[in-house]
Amino acid sequence: MVEKALFTILLEGVFVKNFLLIQFLGLCSFVGVTKDVKSATGMSGAVVFVMAMAATVSFALFNYVLVPLKLEFLRTIAFIVVIAALVQLVEFIVRKHVPALYRSLGIYLPLITTNCAVLGAVLLNVMNDYNFIQSVTFGVAAGLGYTVAMLMMAGIRERSNIVNVPKAVGRGVTYAFFVATIMSMSFVNFFGVIPLE
Repeated sequence: MVEKALFTILLEGVFVKNFLLIQFLGLCSFVGVTKDVKSATGMSGAVVFVMAMAATVSFALFNYVLVPLKLEFLRTIAFIVVIAALVQLVEFIVRKHVPALYRSLGIYLPLITTNCAVLGAVLLNVMNDYNFIQSVTFGVAAGLGYTVAMLMMAGIRERSNIVNVPKAVGRGVTYAFFVATIMSMSFVNFFGVIPLE
């Protein structure tokens, strides 16, 4: 099997296989936290950290514990435990050092534990048989792709608060999904034509 170049993995994680706009994973926080750029930035930073650390710890756990003990069937449960522990760490740090951000994120910060984008990143690392460096690269790239989509959506939603949006489009969640649809179509049409293999 030919190993993918790190740059290819980076481009796939950020653009071509973007978890929010291409694979539609993690939409709860995408719609809920993108009302303003500050909250979207804080949430994105937390997700990048959790994805990168989850990729690192899950690689070691899978390859050095589960595979030697022939317990690969427990990978999903093991990865969820790792992600939950990392989210608790992030939540503790944010609550202690940035209480305003902690309050603005509300329930969405602990929901990173059940964010299928984070679990999807670590499961895809195993399914693609990535080595350690590739796994970490993909974890960081997936987090950066999440950040790109979150900041674009937050910027559009903030701007729409000061311009006249037609009533037919709606407001709130309806408007967020309308914008997400347009963004997704743009990503698919633009990045779907780039051959990375």
